[in-house]
Amino acid sequence: MKYIRTNSLKRLFSLKRRVLEEGLAIEDQKESSVVQGSGHSPRPAWRCFSYEEISQATNAFSPDNLVGKGGYAEVYKGELEDGEKIAVKRLTKACNDERKEKEFLTEIGTIGHVCHPNVLSLLGCCIDSGLYLIFHFSSKGSVASLLHDEDFPVMDWKIRYKIAIGTAKGLHYLHKGCQRRIIHRDIKSSNILLTADFEPLISDFGLAKWLPSQWTHHSIAPIEGTFGHLAPEYYMHGIVDEKTDVFAFGVFLLEIISGRKPVDGSHQSIHNWAKPILNQGEIEKLIDPRLGGAYDAIQLRRLGFAASLCIRASPTWRPTMSEVLEVMQEGETDKERWKMPKEEEQEEFWGFEDLEYECDDSSFSISPQDSVSTRSFLTIMH
Repeated sequence: MKYIRTNSLKRLFSLKRRVLEEGLAIEDQKESSVVQGSGHSPRPAWRCFSYEEISQATNAFSPDNLVGKGGYAEVYKGELEDGEKIAVKRLTKACNDERKEKEFLTEIGTIGHVCHPNVLSLLGCCIDSGLYLIFHFSSKGSVASLLHDEDFPVMDWKIRYKIAIGTAKGLHYLHKGCQRRIIHRDIKSSNILLTADFEPLISDFGLAKWLPSQWTHHSIAPIEGTFGHLAPEYYMHGIVDEKTDVFAFGVFLLEIISGRKPVDGSHQSIHNWAKPILNQGEIEKLIDPRLGGAYDAIQLRRLGFAASLCIRASPTWRPTMSEVLEVMQEGETDKERWKMPKEEEQEEFWGFEDLEYECDDSSFSISPQDSVSTRSFLTIMH
């Protein structure tokens, strides 16, 4: 695999960092740009690691330190000389897809720009002998592993609610509190990591897009993401905006509430399963039976109602993340405010049966021209 020359990358990182620091210095002076409750932290700082440093930290990328593997990257845990625990994400050498290399570099530029308690912060990168991102190590792993791995105890309701609120705050920051609007495009439980005290961290910005302030949306091809999480306007037309993430967050909420995977063994998506239950107002039927009734009924109703709004087929009738947080945290919700016209209700989830492909919870890529066709056009990205 041919990587961009090291000297070119170093010049790119040096320039990007100067621009970033100047931009953040200006942003710090604009108090009005800090949204209430966004939880801004000190501006980010990251550095270039040497290959020797990260190799030593991971014991030469020992298989014993492998903690995650995706379509184009592997993640290893490690420990620096000062005792700090780190996670090293490296582009797999077997990967020869130039687009994936571009996504990897995009992630460096995107995540190096953000700073929030509920977004995974970048410690640094390495461009020697490959491409590497270095993060703080999340000791609890991902929400997906804790929620679905039978070796772990059942996640209690208090932790689930904390994860839901924290993830919503992180996503709200990306959409509204960041210097530039960021659309994540791959919000799912396996991309939400947890700190030692179960604080959620949004991670994996390989598919993220910056959306200029003057743009209402962005058209993207090919269409990429994870089955069971894609908003219909993205799947059908390749249109991306904040509401694309809102839909995926609604799926995430349903997963937190029910303990079910986004796509079950019969290949039914969780939003199609939950939609009629939500429409009937029987939110208690969504709750994870493993909780044995140990949950806060008021919080459940708030999260359930927020999820029902997020997974609406029409992005126009989905809330923003600011409004999602209001629904999830505040007192009585004005449901009349969110009532759709009958004609809109009848069109809800039109054509969604086409999304019920016989595949597992995998990431995939399709072109918008093929998006309304049959399942044979899906290309699964293993």
